Amino acid sequence: MLTREIYTCHRERAIKYLSKAGVILSEREKELLEVAEYGLGMVEKIGLQLVVYINTDRYCAKELVLFPSQTCPEHRHPPVGDDPGKQETFRCRWGMVYLYVVGEPTPCPHALPPLERRNFFTVWHEIILQPGDQYTIPPDTLHWFQAGPEGAVVSEFSSPSRDSMDIYTDPCIQADMPRRV
Repeated sequence: MLTREIYTCHRERAIKYLSKAGVILSEREKELLEVAEYGLGMVEKIGLQLVVYINTDRYCAKELVLFPSQTCPEHRHPPVGDDPGKQETFRCRWGMVYLYVVGEPTPCPHALPPLERRNFFTVWHEIILQPGDQYTIPPDTLHWFQAGPEGAVVSEFSSPSRDSMDIYTDPCIQADMPRRV
C-alpha cells in the first residue's frame, strides 16, 4: 500500500533523479509527481515514478523515473473503440533501461523481474536504451521495462494515455490505484 511516507520519499528521490537528467520541473509539477505501486506492496521492485506534462484526447507527454532495478510490469495498451490503442515512444534521458517487447527472446537478458512475480513476465526480446536512444512501441503490444544499476529517467511521448484500461499480465495488479497520497 502506498503510504504518505513512501510517497514522500519516492517523490523526493524522483525529483533528484530528474535533476540529474537535466529535467527542470515547476513547483506544480513536483507537487503532482505520481508514484505507481500497482497494488502489489513492493514499489521498490515493481513500480515507477512519473510526471504527466499533458494528456489530452490527442497526445500525451510524461517523464518516467525508475530507481535501480525498479520494474514497470508487463502490460499492453488495448484498442478502445475505434482507437487502436496507445502508441508510445520511450526516449532515455539518463541511466539505462532494459525494455522487453514481443520478438525473438534474448538468450541472456540483463534484467530479471522479482522472483515472486516472475511468472507474469512473458516477453523477452531485449532492447537496451541509453541516453539519447529511443524506441517506439506499437499499440496493443506486450512490453515491460526495468532500470539499470543507476536507475533511469525516460521521456514518454504517446497517443492518449488511458492507464485504467491497460491490461497487465499479472492478475494481481491494480492499474487504477491512487498515485498521490
